[in-house]
Amino acid sequence: MKLASLKQGRDGGLVVVSRDLRRMLPASGIAPTLQAALDRWDECAPGLAALAERLEPWTGEGEAFDAALCAAPLPRAYQWADGSAYVNHVALVRRARGAELPESFWSDPLMYQGGSDSFLGPREPILMDTEAWGIDFEGEVAVVTGDVPQGADVSTAGRAIRLVMLVNDVSLRELIPAELAKGFGFFQSKPSSAFSPVAVTLDELGAAWDGRRLHGTLEVSRNGALFGRADPGVDMSFDFATLIAHAARTRPLGAGTIIGSGTVSNRAADGGPGRPVSDGGLGYSCIAEQRTVETLHAGKPATPFLHFGETVRIEMRDPSGQSIFGAIEQHVEKRR
Repeated sequence: MKLASLKQGRDGGLVVVSRDLRRMLPASGIAPTLQAALDRWDECAPGLAALAERLEPWTGEGEAFDAALCAAPLPRAYQWADGSAYVNHVALVRRARGAELPESFWSDPLMYQGGSDSFLGPREPILMDTEAWGIDFEGEVAVVTGDVPQGADVSTAGRAIRLVMLVNDVSLRELIPAELAKGFGFFQSKPSSAFSPVAVTLDELGAAWDGRRLHGTLEVSRNGALFGRADPGVDMSFDFATLIAHAARTRPLGAGTIIGSGTVSNRAADGGPGRPVSDGGLGYSCIAEQRTVETLHAGKPATPFLHFGETVRIEMRDPSGQSIFGAIEQHVEKRR
């Protein structure tokens, strides 16, 4: 089933959405919000699934679904922990700034705890004070968990995955170096992230979900031009079950915890850095990675970060061309 949160109050109003993303039914009789459903998942999931079945096939039930009316599936969450599961991405970015990649990065996942109190809906703008901050998008996949006990092993962690969704983890690249140099991690350089219109249960994904990874093509576009088409199931050094177990090593995770994959990144067929879409490659899921490859090849980056007035779109389709999660589509605007 596909679940969304309409913009109602601070935590949204839960609706069940049809597979074609055209219709919806309110779920308030089962759970008023997605967080409430996750808190009582075993009790609520059968009722939500029954609502979903009423929308398939089309019977005339339901109201029109409009992604513009959506908040993030979880408008605010108890926890948002973003991993960096694609070590290829980490290696490239560090290489561009002359930093060595510690060998431990291949065996011990990177993860930071981001702000989770002000997520953006899929059509809400990216509001920034200045372009000088180096505004970038990051196309990612995320999972939402149920309760995870402290010290959970990878198998237990994998069974806790409830939902999958897409993310634009907005980054301010020109603020990152100074923050990391302090030795205390990201804060100002990681503003509010945006999420896809719907979050999807694992059974709905079919063969695209292998139990720990999502496979397919993550389409990332800039101003209508395809920027990246990487497969999130390829070159993922740490799968979602591993990331969850890593997060739960020293503390339990509450239902509604969101775990991100980090920027999706694929190597080229020869094992080297990927090539731009314009050169027949898979492109990139963020501007920083393209700038890194440009620096490695030409000594300096050529692609600018985002300017006010630009548009970012992130989407994933099934083999028939149907959007799975709906699209994140955001304009970059100056905050007033």
